Amino acid sequence: MKKIQMVDLNGQYQTIKEQVNDSIANVLETSAFINGPEVHAFQKELEDYLGVKHVIPCANGTDALQIAMMGLGLKPGDEVITADFTFAATVEVIALLNLTPVLVDVELDSFNIDPVALEKAITPKTKAIVPVHLFGQCANMDAIMEIAEKHNLYVIEDNAQAIGASYTQKDGSKKKAGTFGHVAATSFFPSKNLGCYGDGGAIFTNDDALAHTLRGVVNHGMYERYHHDVVGVNSRLDSIQAVVLRAKLPLLDQYNKSRREAAEKYSKALAGHNNIIVPTLVNTCATQCENCDCHVFHQYTLRITNGQRDALVKHLGELQIPCGVYYPIPLHLQKAYLDERYKEENFPVTNQLVKEVISLPMHTELDDEQIAYITSTILAFVNQ
Repeated sequence: MKKIQMVDLNGQYQTIKEQVNDSIANVLETSAFINGPEVHAFQKELEDYLGVKHVIPCANGTDALQIAMMGLGLKPGDEVITADFTFAATVEVIALLNLTPVLVDVELDSFNIDPVALEKAITPKTKAIVPVHLFGQCANMDAIMEIAEKHNLYVIEDNAQAIGASYTQKDGSKKKAGTFGHVAATSFFPSKNLGCYGDGGAIFTNDDALAHTLRGVVNHGMYERYHHDVVGVNSRLDSIQAVVLRAKLPLLDQYNKSRREAAEKYSKALAGHNNIIVPTLVNTCATQCENCDCHVFHQYTLRITNGQRDALVKHLGELQIPCGVYYPIPLHLQKAYLDERYKEENFPVTNQLVKEVISLPMHTELDDEQIAYITSTILAFVNQ
């Protein structure tokens, strides 16, 4: 059996090596490193794939979130509601802009923001909601968009983990993750479902005026050289990253299909155990179906319910089976984001999840032998 890796970037690279190497060599020969034709080509291809009017590439996913908020003109003191159970970048940019983060609990089955908790947190100072499509599955966008419309709030989708996922709306129509809100942000960090070979990110919107503002923000506030019309930052996707993404984008649906197939094998082996809860698909399917694309499994995250999660992590590590705990500490308990407004009784689900979740290796190169070894090891441990 080949070595098990949490993410096998080299294995994936080997399948596109010739195209990537040739494209990178072409960038080096033309020396069009910043805002070159490859970046513009990738932008158009991603717009077509997502069915969105505007894609604005930038330097990384965290910048994408910050730039989205800057483009909306949010002001210091404005409240922005987001999920307590997510990576810190989501709340980090809110604080960096001197906005007021408001953390709320998540749903136990999807790990995504709880619309009921969200609506309860709205005050006259609330200006925006940031739903995070965690681990590859969309938040409840029907409910979130209804709440946003009711209260006249912006919706900024954090789509760093769910690019390529679809969401079926109440009327039966499907849209890609990141195309519901006023604006969305994504990351092309190498381990993402669509990842480059460095840092990269992008912002999506269907709003022409907002797109114009965002294009200025990413480039020092300039639309014409040395004319600074808005306050901006320096955040651009470089051409070498763009060619990597161009090579991978046509394969994204296949990559996501491979992840779903691996997830289905994991779940088939682990489902039904009293102390293991496998991921739940909550959009249109109670279980995975052959053509389901509502979850793209950026992470395959179990819940271990007998208090033995940490012992299992240690056991897997001893056997050189990588795993991750995403995330071990709620954001409301992180030192940087402590606030007397937060009461423990308002975060029962998050406080439970941080003790139970464990993410298994998930990537396009997983094979049946590896999955069988991982699952049999887990079952042997929990059956002790």
